[in-house]
Amino acid sequence: MPVEDCVLIVTALMQKILEVDLANQRVVVQPGVINNWVTQTVSGAGFYYAPDPSSQIICSIGGNVAENSGGVHCLKYGVTTNHVLGLKIVTPDGSVVDVGGKIAEMPGYDLTGVFVGSEGTLGIATEITLRILKAPEAIHVLLADFTSVEAAGQAVTDIISAGIIPGGMEMMDNFSINAVEDVVATNCYPRDAIAILLIEIDGTEIEVAANSEQVAALCRQNGARNITTAIEPQERLTLWKGRKAAFAAMGKISPDYYVQDGVIPRTQLQYVLREIEALSEQHGYKVANVFHAGDGNLHPLILYNNAIPGQLEEVEALGGDILKLCVQVGGSISGEHGIGADKRCYMPDMFSPTDLETMQWVRQVFNPKELANPGKIFPTPRTCGEAAKAQANFPQVEKF
Repeated sequence: MPVEDCVLIVTALMQKILEVDLANQRVVVQPGVINNWVTQTVSGAGFYYAPDPSSQIICSIGGNVAENSGGVHCLKYGVTTNHVLGLKIVTPDGSVVDVGGKIAEMPGYDLTGVFVGSEGTLGIATEITLRILKAPEAIHVLLADFTSVEAAGQAVTDIISAGIIPGGMEMMDNFSINAVEDVVATNCYPRDAIAILLIEIDGTEIEVAANSEQVAALCRQNGARNITTAIEPQERLTLWKGRKAAFAAMGKISPDYYVQDGVIPRTQLQYVLREIEALSEQHGYKVANVFHAGDGNLHPLILYNNAIPGQLEEVEALGGDILKLCVQVGGSISGEHGIGADKRCYMPDMFSPTDLETMQWVRQVFNPKELANPGKIFPTPRTCGEAAKAQANFPQVEKF
């Protein structure tokens, strides 16, 4: 989104899947291709594209590349950068450059890794080579409900500590559960549960059966009241339906919502969720928690009414406090939504002046005149309050 006078270059209509190479497990797409289209294209042959944001039916591969998006399955299979083999990019001076390639091991600097997650500040991707995976032999989805968030959080820690890496492990709190059931009506999520875990186990038949049994036992050890296991595809889709529709459900019960995106160590889940509840009460706004529990990627949804003057600013302040909390416990201010203009003022909470200066050097190589997505990611005295003092002391990066 433009933050100052800009020319927008929109790639939404670049929607061609240019090449499907099943033998080498790769697909070449244009940036406007919708995430879910990739899996739909190759699923008949038994393949899929692993990164699956909840918005996968509407979000584009180009956007996923810009933000290094994750999704439910990023716990086991990694985020977008782990599935991009190569890119054709246009730099701000009009040069067309190929980085990476069609094989995983390329010599030289990892310029593909530099570009993925750069939020449009280094140029525009016009072709993207993606890695696709063979569908697993077996998949089980477990739904476990708990009488406390702390118990659910401890179950997450215990499962990973046992050496089991689920394909996905998601948590929803009571507020989210009821919002989803009011709107989507899955009739799967117990309304009186304080928290639920959705855990997907995939692999070989024997591996999945053994791991599912162990995961269920660990959940029971942590006080899970009931555990539902879905094996058939339609049953699994039903269990996931509510989680995938959680953000939309919030839009039905509140005029507006503000979603944050921070990351914390798994061992800090219980503490951070308690602190978020305290911040919610302190600021006077309801916060729903639905997130990627396995990798500690939180997505607190703050409900408010933008028609009431001042509420947006108050909600932004609450969101900022949540981000600072994430950093304080050893986490990050973004997992997959990026920094943009919204979070740039919090970058100094996580990075030193030297860190930020080094990042600027990278941008100057690709984008010396700051033409591409100007004003994004990095704090400036003009845009940031408390970050202004720190930024004012940064050495000025020479344009070359």
